[in-house]
This record gives sequence, C-alpha cells and structure tokens, in this order.
Amino acid sequence: MSDLFYKAVCFFGSYPFLLSSRPLVINLEQTRRAGAFLLAPTHASLFDTLVLVRHSYRKIVFLSIVEVFRKPFLGWFCGLMNAFPLNRSRPDPVTVLIIMDRLAGGRCVGIFPEGRLQRGAKSVVYTRQLNRGIGRIAKMASVPIVPCVVIGAEDYQHVHAWFPIRRTRYGIIFGEAIEPDEDDRKTDQRVADALAELHRQLSTRLGRSI
Repeated sequence: MSDLFYKAVCFFGSYPFLLSSRPLVINLEQTRRAGAFLLAPTHASLFDTLVLVRHSYRKIVFLSIVEVFRKPFLGWFCGLMNAFPLNRSRPDPVTVLIIMDRLAGGRCVGIFPEGRLQRGAKSVVYTRQLNRGIGRIAKMASVPIVPCVVIGAEDYQHVHAWFPIRRTRYGIIFGEAIEPDEDDRKTDQRVADALAELHRQLSTRLGRSI
C-alpha cells in the first residue's frame, strides 16, 4: 500500500513543481543505481524531501525525526510515504534495525547526515562536520553512500513560489557513490568533504547558496 501511495503522490504531486519551477538537476543518474544504498542530502528546508522525491529515479525511504510523526496529519502522511522515525533524545537501536532491514531489502534509504535543519555557516557545506553515524550504518550494511546537495527548495515556504509561472529556481546535485571505509570517522569525513565540493559546484551553476 505504501509503495502505491508513494507512486501516486509522485505522479500527482509533480505537477505543482512542474508548473512553478525551473530546477537544475545534476548527475541524476546516480539515483538510478541498482541495489541498496544510502542517500545523504544536505537539509536546509523541509521541502528538500519533496524535491528529492520528485526527481529521484528510485523510491526513497526517508529517516525522519520522531517529532514529525507526533503531528497527526504529517505523521500519517510520512508513514504512507514509507518514512520512519528516529528518536534523537536517546540511543535508538530499533530504528537502526529498521534501516538495516530496508537496506537488506535493496532499498534506497535517505538519511540527512546533519541530523537537523542546518543553514548558513552551520551547514556541513561550510563546517565539513557531520553527526557521526552514517558511516557506521554504511559499513554495517555494506552499502555505498550517495552524497547530495539541495539548494533553493526553501523558497516553497512562500505562497508565491507555487504560482504556475515557472519562476521558482532550485538545484539538486548528486555525487559519486562513496564506499564505506573500515574507519567510520573516515567515511563520515569523506561524505562531509563531498557535500562541500558538491555545494561549490551547484552554487556556482545556480548562482546562489545555502
């Protein structure tokens, strides 16, 4: 049922973006890869998830924070979109098991490696620092990590961005897959460095930054 709902949302939900935006999407073929992998996007806006779902060739199973699932409608919607919650206030081994199960099933699992919304100087694209974790999961599951940077999706928080005149401009860039290192910290740093470089490339092409 969730996969069917996901496909329906992608089909019908693509039209508002199609009519309102002129996106720049680079290296989209990275999301066409077969088998399980982790997608590691930057996270400057709640709308990052929507534009990633719109453009990815693969269905993305997103990891979200538990607070989102406590909101009645939003929690219901995220559940139907195959997302699942993470409790950041304590170790959450149940969620790790869910991630491993989804990856064992060959899924693409989306994890925002910054752990929360980060913009400006606090973003990984400037600090080159991540919360530890994604490297460990990649090593445990023996899956690659595809880094990804999204710029401009936050414009959709404004009503005028949805007007059907194709003025809204956002960009997405996907990087080469990163195979996990034996040392989790090295993998995390490679992902952080890749995100910083992808941001440099995308911001130059797009003419704006996070």
